Amino acid sequence: MKRKFLEFQIILRPEKEGGYTIFVPDLPGCITYGKTLEEAYKMAKDAINAYIYSLKKHKEKIPEASKNFRSLITTLEIEYV
Repeated sequence: MKRKFLEFQIILRPEKEGGYTIFVPDLPGCITYGKTLEEAYKMAKDAINAYIYSLKKHKEKIPEASKNFRSLITTLEIEYV
């Protein structure tokens, strides 16, 4: 079987208690966690592979990675009472 390569953007969020939460914007609900950056990348690959496997198993379309879209993450300060 011919191998296919897909590229997905991931967002890594450092957690206060340590480690990183990883989000995959193109795959809704695809979220995982790793204690180190190395583990975070491994867990992200595992989560994406499991997500795609589930889509294929249920005969659902694999979403195209957003090649023309890059996330911009910033901080917004608000005042509240």
